[in-house]
This record gives sequence, C-alpha cells and structure tokens, in this order.
Amino acid sequence: MERAAGCPAVGGSYPQKNAEILSSQYGINLFLAGLLLTFAWAVHAVGISKSHLLSYLITLMLIQLLWMLWYLCRSCTQRRLIRDKDTHAGARWLKCGITLFAVITLVLDSFKIGYYIDFSNCLSPTEGIFPVAHAVHTILQVYFLWCHAKDVIQSFKTLERFGVIHSVFTNLLLWTNGVLAESKHQLNEHKERLITLGFGNITIVLDDHAPQCNCTTTTLCSIFSQGIYYLYPFNIEYHILASTMLYVLWKNIGRKVEHHQQNKTPFKFHGITVGMIFGLMVLTSTIAIVVVYLIQIGGSKIKSELALTMFYLHAIFVLALMCTAGIVALLIYRLEDRSLDNSKNPARKLDAELLVGTAAGSWLLSWGSILAIICAQGHPKYTWYNLPYSVLVIIEKYIQNLFIIESIHREQEKVNDDIKTLRIVTISRGSTLSLTPLYKEIYNGRAARDSGDIPCLFKGSICARENDGAGVAKEETSQDHSLVMHSASDFSFSSRNSATNSKRRILKNIAAFLFLCNLSLWIPPAFGCRPEYDNGLEEIVFGFEPWIIVVNLAMPFSIFYRMHSAASLFEVNCKT
Repeated sequence: MERAAGCPAVGGSYPQKNAEILSSQYGINLFLAGLLLTFAWAVHAVGISKSHLLSYLITLMLIQLLWMLWYLCRSCTQRRLIRDKDTHAGARWLKCGITLFAVITLVLDSFKIGYYIDFSNCLSPTEGIFPVAHAVHTILQVYFLWCHAKDVIQSFKTLERFGVIHSVFTNLLLWTNGVLAESKHQLNEHKERLITLGFGNITIVLDDHAPQCNCTTTTLCSIFSQGIYYLYPFNIEYHILASTMLYVLWKNIGRKVEHHQQNKTPFKFHGITVGMIFGLMVLTSTIAIVVVYLIQIGGSKIKSELALTMFYLHAIFVLALMCTAGIVALLIYRLEDRSLDNSKNPARKLDAELLVGTAAGSWLLSWGSILAIICAQGHPKYTWYNLPYSVLVIIEKYIQNLFIIESIHREQEKVNDDIKTLRIVTISRGSTLSLTPLYKEIYNGRAARDSGDIPCLFKGSICARENDGAGVAKEETSQDHSLVMHSASDFSFSSRNSATNSKRRILKNIAAFLFLCNLSLWIPPAFGCRPEYDNGLEEIVFGFEPWIIVVNLAMPFSIFYRMHSAASLFEVNCKT
C-alpha cells in the first residue's frame, strides 16, 4: 500500500525529468547542426554557401519569435494570476546591460542592411533578409527578457522547455556566427602584420569572403564594412548574455521556489571613491594603450615591437594590482566569520560555472605562450615580457574567481534591529505600550523621572513587565544596573560595527576597482588588440594554422570572461 501511494509522486515527476532530457538533447542537436554548417562555410566546403547558413539562422529566429509571441499572449490572458518569481534571476542591472548591447546590435543590423543595399547586385537575398529578421528578433527578445526573465513556469512545462531551450541555442548559434565573422576579419589583419615583424616564412593567404562586384557608393561601403567589425564585440556580448538569461529561465521551469523576501541591493557610489578613481585611471590608460597599439602595430618592425612591449608592460602592471586587490579581499574574508548560502539557486550556480569555464580559454592561451617561450630557439626582446604577462593572467583569474564565487555565496549580514535602533518599550500602569524619548535621556535618568514609567532592557532584547507600587525602588535599582550593562554592551557593539563597516568599505572599493579593471581588459581583445596573434613566437613553435585554431577557439571565451566578471563584480559591489 505504501508503494502504491508513492507511485503517483514518482510518476508525476518522471515525465518532467524526461522532458528536460529530451529538450536538452533537442537543443544540442540543433546547435551541432548549425555549428557544422558554420564550419563548412568557413572552410569553403563544396556546395555550402553563406546563404545556406543564413537561411538556417533565419528559420531558427522565426521559430523563436513564434514561441515568444505565443508566450506573451498567454501571459497577457493570465496576467491576473499570481506567478512564482525567481528573485535572483534577471537583475535590473543585467537587463540594462543587455539593453545597451541590443541597441548597438540594432545599429550593426542597420549597417548590414546598408552594406547589402550597396552590394545588392552580387549578394543573395538572404543577406538582406537576415539583418531585418535579426533586428525584429532582438527587439522582441529584449522585451521578453525584461518582462519574463524572473518567471518560474508551472504550466505547459513540456512545451515551454522546448521553446526556451530552442531560444538558448539559437542565441548561441548567433553568437558563434558573430565570433566567426569577427575572427576572420582579425585573422586577415593579423596575416598582414606578420610581414612587418619579419616572419616572412609564414605563408600569407587571405581568407576573403568579400563580394565579387563593385560598390555603388564607395564611401558608404567603406564606412559600413569597417563599422560592422567594430560593432561585432557588442553583438557577441548581447547574444551570450541573452543565452545565459534564457538558460536560467529553462532551469527554473517547474521549480519550487522558496517564498521569502529578497532584500534589494541598489548600487551606490558612496564609499567607493578610491576604487573608482584607481579603476578609471586604469580604464583611461588602457584606452590610450589600445589606440596607440592599433596605430603602431603593422607600421614597421620597430613600431610593432614597441607596441607589443608597451602593451605587455601595461598589462603586467594592471594584473599585478588586480592580484594584490584580490588577495586583500580574500584575507578580509578569512578574518570574518560568516556562513555561506548553500540554497538552490540556478542563476548563482551558472555564474560560478561560467567564471571557471570561460577562464579556461585564457589559461589555454597563457600556457601556450609559456611553452612557446621555453621551447623557442630565438627570442626577440619583446617576447620575454610575454612570460610574466602569461603567468599573471593565470594567477589573476585564479584569485579573482575565488573572490567572486565566495562573494556571491556569502550570506548577507543581518543587522539586529533591536540593537541598531535601540528602541525601549515600556508598559505603564495602564498596560499601555509607549516608546521612551531617547536612550541617552534614559541614561541621564530624565525619562523615568518625567514619565514615571520604568523601562526594562534585558541583555539587548526588549522586554516589558508590569510593576506594582511596592517594588518601584527595587526595580529602579535593578534598572540602573541593567542600563549600565547595556551601555557597555552598546559600546562594544559600536566598536564591532565600526570595524565591520571599515571591512565593507574596503571590499566595496576592491569590487569597484576590479569591475573597472575587467572592463579595461575586455577592451583590447574585443577591438583587435591581440598580442596572441601579433607576437609571432607561438606560430613558429606550434605552426601557424594550429596556433591560429587555438586562438580562435579560446579568444571568445577569454573576451566573455572579462565581461561576465565585470557583471559579477557589479553584483558583489551591490551586495557588500
């Protein structure tokens, strides 16, 4: 009988688990098919053109649009129903960030439309349809994430799993397409720069997918073609952020949410002046370094070597500062005795996994550079700066990951309201509750003398008791002793509170500094400042094609790591 009674519960959960497995397999196959199609176009496979790839992506986007419209319509018809929400998912600052990237993505789509119009004589219609479909997809998806990123879906769960996972892998494929297009552009520029560095033994064959016809307006074509590649980094970040938010939505389907009040943690500039100043100094200097690097690299051998040396010295200094800040933050955590929050949280779990997973990309590049420096027979002077740079990249990410993961798992400090406000409740003879004026007045004896009420404060907690006329003198004596004891404990609490506030201020400044530093280190690789390409030593040791494959695979993860770290550090600053 007990087994029979338990069967419905098991049977009820089994179909949902089965739907989760089926939907994940559907998404993976969808992604692999698109990935293979993308690879076939990249290597100029016979019978595969760009129009085939774009047709596949357009179809995926249209299916996602239909699903989002169905979900939005169903939500409007059921808007009066109370829905479960995951308070940790879809933070407002994350929505603002994805909106910013989406706006720049729309500018990119408009550039692509203009590019298609100028080369319409020799481009397939899919290259004109794709940016239009992508713009509509971007607008509706951002609206969907703003309104429903926190939803915990409890109805039509099987259907919704397939819809959400389809959206996740559609964004991943769009991300892959953007990464490939941007990487091919960077690779062509890199091949041209190698000649100036003296690596003439490397075969230079440009991978060109340019249209085979003349542009109708030369000036506009140049603006569109160059502008597209400067906007791709924002498009890449947009799609990877969208896919992570949708993945959290997928993990929350059918989840039982604990109903508790989530404390709002707004961002405040107060108290982080030092961290912001140093962070802005790093950001400003990094932008200047990138501008000089892009101007100097490829000009001549001397200029290219100076640009690489300048980049390495600046990066070594910044990474050393970041390592020091991270170590100080971890030491402060070791001095604090605060428990970790181990409750189930898909958004937090995903953040930690993405930090470690994407850090592996830059670790791979760093170990490749270290091995190349050790094994190379000849070493130009600028290549020696690559060794401390690569070592510091590994150490800095290791320390920063520890700091961020521990920060997002630490429970927020709960302040004792009784001690903080020091409100004293008294009961008069008529058993009526009242609040005394101020605890300082009680210490001076005025409150008891003026009102005739006798407050009772016992070991920091508020208590009240009725006093009869016969015990007034004894109660006053006992109360005086209690107030003296409370005064001492209040002084001790104030000292502890002052020390805690100092630690929090230091941690907030460290988080703000690391936030701006990660934004600074995101800029160089995102906008073409990539010494892994331009150094040249790795290509000699590993071979040109193998090393370029490694860089093209690892670099997108390294770029995403910096943006994701910046987002996580922003959250850490708000929570601290």
